Amino acid sequence: MILGNLHLNSPFILAPMAGITDLPYRRLMKSAGASLVFTEMVSANGLDRHAAKTWELLRSCPEEEPFGIQLFGSEAEVLARAAAEVSPCGALIDLNFGCPAPKVIRSGAGSALMRDPQRVGRIVAAVRRATPLPVTVKLRAGWDAAAINCLEIAAIACAEGADGVILHPRPRSQGFSGRADWSLIRRLKELLSVPVIGSGDVFTAADAVRMMKETGCDAVMIARGGLGNPWIFQNAARILAGQQTAAPDAATRHRFARRHYQLQVEIFGLPLALKQMRKHLAWYSRGMRGGAEFRAHINRLEGIDGVMEAIDRFFDEHGKQET
Repeated sequence: MILGNLHLNSPFILAPMAGITDLPYRRLMKSAGASLVFTEMVSANGLDRHAAKTWELLRSCPEEEPFGIQLFGSEAEVLARAAAEVSPCGALIDLNFGCPAPKVIRSGAGSALMRDPQRVGRIVAAVRRATPLPVTVKLRAGWDAAAINCLEIAAIACAEGADGVILHPRPRSQGFSGRADWSLIRRLKELLSVPVIGSGDVFTAADAVRMMKETGCDAVMIARGGLGNPWIFQNAARILAGQQTAAPDAATRHRFARRHYQLQVEIFGLPLALKQMRKHLAWYSRGMRGGAEFRAHINRLEGIDGVMEAIDRFFDEHGKQET
């Protein structure tokens, strides 16, 4: 797939997720086959104020290239300045017009902008002038079920220079409940000449391929489906190519969990790495016998060696059971 001047070797992309897509997670997902990875949402206002914690979200490394940066904000001028500042750091700028988080909406950003199509147009135009990078927009279906206007906003964004549109086809009011309306992705693809990336309810590799076939979208953005499941990207590519896939064995889960923890410690140090890693270890052990006891044990540990020993013991025991 081609987004502006960016060529991707696979149609399966890692979604930006607040509190999840930090540098260790992105590196791991990139190594597992994600063709493009994204930062967490980065505040344009934070960048404008030179906030150290905001700039830390842009920390990157060559192993994760190409690397997308997702910005959020409500003011065209501020977002344009932010896009210009971060352009040397990544390969693509994504503008978030879809986040349903109350804190983001109260600031006038995220899916609050679905209520103001003309402001969306001004933001995209300003950012397009400010950066040489490809620019995409991430949309929700609309503000609520009575105001499904993603097709209108997507058309405005593309007229102002957006190189692609990412659609999560739930209205803001729905949050992540119920079902995503994939038919909106199909309608968007029929409307636009730029690439359309689908998102929502992709929990397995088969889901990702089914979305492409049912909607005609050019690529699929995977979010919750990748939690504890980094092999979803390679498996989706295999299914698309007509090849066989297999569920990960305990050794594979062990290898990814161990590497993930090593990266967390290497990049963030303790105790932050352990705090962040507990949720990931819960996802890696999901559905495995003794997983609840393993998670409870991990939550009581504080040292790097003890955690690594617990990881090795849990997954090694499952590996022995498989053989």
